[in-house]
Amino acid sequence: MRTLAIALVALCLAAPAMADDMVSDEAKEKIAAKLTEMRCEVDPDDIEMTDEGGYDLDDVICEGTGQFDIELDAEFNEVNRRAE
Repeated sequence: MRTLAIALVALCLAAPAMADDMVSDEAKEKIAAKLTEMRCEVDPDDIEMTDEGGYDLDDVICEGTGQFDIELDAEFNEVNRRAE
């Protein structure tokens, strides 16, 4: 019983932290539009928030150039690109 109580407390404490990492639907739409301009696409499940308030995009596929991890700042500007 005590183990269950500890697990529930841990889950309740972790839930707000997980909610802070959620990317809004509006942000996902803006990212999709930005990537369309770049002739790229990403699975929305592969978009994460960075500690700085930007976005980390994993496994982005760009037409004719390959697969990348791309980092965007909070204003959706590309700040880093790493080939996979």
